[in-house]
Parts: sequence; structure tokens; C-alpha cells
Amino acid sequence: MKFLDGQTVGIDLGTTYSAISQLNDEGVPVLLENADERTITPSVVLLADGGQVMVGPSAERISIEDPNNIVEAVKRQMGNSDYFVVYQNKKLTPEFISALILKKLKKDAEAKIGPIANAVITVPYYFNDVRRKATQDAGRIAGLNVLDIINEPTAATLAYAWNKGELGRPDVLSGERTILVYDLGGGTFDVTVVRYSASKFQVLATDGDVMLGGLDWTQRLVDHVAEQFKRKFGEDPRDDLEALKSFQQECEDAKLQLTKKAQVPISVYCKGKTLTVSLTRGDFERMTADLLQRTKDTTELVLEQSGVKGPDLDEVVMVGGSTYMPVVESMLRQLTGCEPSRALEPEKGVAQGAAIHAAILEARERGEDSTLGKTVLKRLQAVQTADVNSHSLGVKVSDPEERSRKINHIMIPRNTTIPFSVSQRFVTNSDNQKRIHVEILEGEARDPAGCSLIGDFRILDLPPNLPKGSPVEVTYSYDANGRIQAAAKELTSNKASQTEIVRDSGLSETNVGNFEQLAKDYHVE
Repeated sequence: MKFLDGQTVGIDLGTTYSAISQLNDEGVPVLLENADERTITPSVVLLADGGQVMVGPSAERISIEDPNNIVEAVKRQMGNSDYFVVYQNKKLTPEFISALILKKLKKDAEAKIGPIANAVITVPYYFNDVRRKATQDAGRIAGLNVLDIINEPTAATLAYAWNKGELGRPDVLSGERTILVYDLGGGTFDVTVVRYSASKFQVLATDGDVMLGGLDWTQRLVDHVAEQFKRKFGEDPRDDLEALKSFQQECEDAKLQLTKKAQVPISVYCKGKTLTVSLTRGDFERMTADLLQRTKDTTELVLEQSGVKGPDLDEVVMVGGSTYMPVVESMLRQLTGCEPSRALEPEKGVAQGAAIHAAILEARERGEDSTLGKTVLKRLQAVQTADVNSHSLGVKVSDPEERSRKINHIMIPRNTTIPFSVSQRFVTNSDNQKRIHVEILEGEARDPAGCSLIGDFRILDLPPNLPKGSPVEVTYSYDANGRIQAAAKELTSNKASQTEIVRDSGLSETNVGNFEQLAKDYHVE
């Protein structure tokens, strides 16, 4: 890890909103305001005519723009090689669109604290290696030295424990605390069980869904109102991009109002026709009950995998703007028997945790050369973190029951504390085999087609007349920085080969460099 000259920050790159934070000299994680003097910035990019790029434009500005020029929820497309936006005859990838958001955050924050060089960026826990690499590339394109990619619930827990004055303070916390972090954001969902003491921080289990968040609750309202409109007027407003954008905004506003009100009217307009629909909170909760159930099922699974029962939890911490929905709090109270905590501001906790993690890395790397105060520095240096892998890692092998079929043989199960290393023995498939091809998979499915291929390597020139069933040892390791090493050795001849995977999928170095130059050409407002 190499620090560059300049300020160090933490960034929550969210589906609907993003934020940037820094640990100040007193050890307080402070969210840095944008040009509008707000601490959160909408993750919306307007690619207007004439090369004008705006990040986080107002609802009024969006309403007068061509919907085709507006990019929202790009985080859901991270790592998707088939997704792109054409602008000024250039194909802009999710990494580049995300980089524009990061560039805006960086530019506005620099007006407050000076040049920013280093950053920790957050991702949902369940982001796979491809999505993590895409996030890392986005930071580089935006001109940031990305120190680390940290999981959002881990960041939220860091913020929770740090803000309570417990982390790095054995004089305050003598034992251990176990908490559940339920993180329901605009586009993604994570739930994590964490155990921590004053000096040690350990994730016990995690799970999530990168395609579940507040946007899905809003979409249910959009579909409900659109069906009402269609029944009355015989036209589907979802077929009209401008009308759909208007419907989405009205339904988003109604969803937010239902947090505090029992009933709200929704007025929508399309092609000269107006419809007003009255909606109660009960109606809304019934039409979205299956979405909430998905989060409940995941929470129960994580509690089971962590070996922690609801009554054993010291706290249930809610993170993410979508946890403002009253039904979320009720569900968690019923499920765990604990009173859910709002100790963290839902939209700010993740960014604060990223800033704390960035400061911990800086304290380790720079030590006394850090600009942080001595008391804060000592506290940061006392913290050790232990994470788990969010996806199982395995190799493609022949099914012992049906040799012609390939399966994913898991070697490092998900929720294994990292760093971790394991060795297992396999055998060759045929007589006089000349080479061994090791394919490295990420995922839970038994069928390799349901997993991600994240790397491969070969052992070549095996000795002649090697009998079928000759032993091959495969060693798999996963370090704390997310690097995966895999090695294989044919034990008869001791021929060996290995590979290291350092988020090498997605954009190439050339692509990143080209996009970095292109980002400099765009004036982001």
C-alpha cells in the first residue's frame, strides 16, 4: 500500500446517494459538504448536450431534460461488461459513469480541505470480485489512489463502535460486543453479524443482495399507479419515458411521506390526462411485503450461520436510507427481540466508517508522520480487523459420481475468516495426461456455469506414461487484501504452477488510462 501526498478520505459510493468523509484531528469522522452545502450527493449523472456533465442535478433540472441523457443507479451495473451509455460517440462504461460521481465528490471536498489523493471506497458486502475491481477502477479514473475497497456493513460497524468511543479504547470497553448491521440502501442490501472488542474487530457472517433496495419499493408504487392509470385511460404511462420519469419522482416522494404519514395522495400526469390515487401506509406495506420478506430471510440465514441468536445480540444497527420505513424497524424488533438502534445516521454511517478505515490504514503506514493527533493516532493503531469472504472460492473438477460432468468443488467456503489457506489432493482424469488445467471459480453453485470464472492456469509437460489417478495437490489462499493465490503440483513429477488474482477482470490498464484522460476532458458540475 502506497500513500500519495495529499488528503486521505473515505467515500460511500451509493446507488442513489454518495458521500465523502474524513477523520479530523480530534478523531471525529466528518462528512464534507458539496457545492450545495449538503453532505450527500445524488448518484445521478446528467450527460447534457454540448458536453455538459452534471452530477446530482436538481429534480427541477431533471424534469426538463431528455430522460435518455440521465443515468441513475449505475452501481447496479458495476462489473456488467454488456452495459454502456453512448455519449458524444463514446461508449461510457459503469466504471466511467461512477468515476464522474467520484470526481464531483472529490472536487467539492477539495474546496474544503485541499487536494485529495488517497481514498477508501465502500461496496456492498456481496459484491463479487468483478464488481470490486470495477469500483477500484472507477476511483482510479477519478484521479484517486484507492487504498482499499471496504464492505459497507464493515464500514458502518466501524463508525458505530468508533462513535460510541469503544474502538481503540480498552479503558472504555473491557469485554466484547456482538451486533447485527442491517443495511438497506437505495439499490443494495446487506446484513452482517460482527463481534468486536476495544482492539479487535471480527465479521462472523454476512449475506446480501446487490439487486434489492429502496428503488424496488418505489417501483412497486410506480407499477401500482401505472396500472390504475391504464385501467382508467387505456394507456400505459410506462411506455413514455418522460411520463415514467415523472411517475417515478412522484412515487419516490410518496414513499418518503409514508414514513411519517398514514396516507398520501399521488397525482400523476401523462399526455394531457391526470390521475390522483390515494395510498395508505398499509397498502404500501402489503404490496411490498415480499421485498421485506427477502431481507428477513437473509437476516435469519446470517444469524444462523454466525451461530448467534437474537437475544445474544447487544445491538441491532440500522443503516441505509430505506430503513426509515417503519415496517423495517417492526420486522427487526419482532425477529431479534431487540430494539433496533439508530445510533448511526442511516445515510452517513457508511461514509464515516470508510473515513475511519482510511485513517487506520494511514496510522499503520505513516505512523508518527501522520497529521492526526497523537491520542487519535494511538487509538487507531490499537485496532485490528478480521474480515470474511463473501463468496465461496473453488475449482472446477470432475464429478466423482459422473466423471463426464464438471462441478464446482468449494475449497474456501463463504464466511471464512481471512486470511485463509487450504490444500487438498485431487487426481488426474486419464492415462498419459500431458497437462492439468486449473480453473478458479467464485460462487456457491455446484454447476460451474452458475459461478464466475476469476482465473485459470496450467501445469504443462507432465512426465510420459503418467497413470490415471496420479495425485495433484491444489493450494488455495485468500489474503486480507482480497488477493487470491492458487497453486497446483503434480506430486509424481513435482511439476507445479500457480497464479495470483488481484482483481484482474474488467477494464485493462490501457482502458483505465484512456478513461482517466477522458474524465479530465469533462468539466463535471
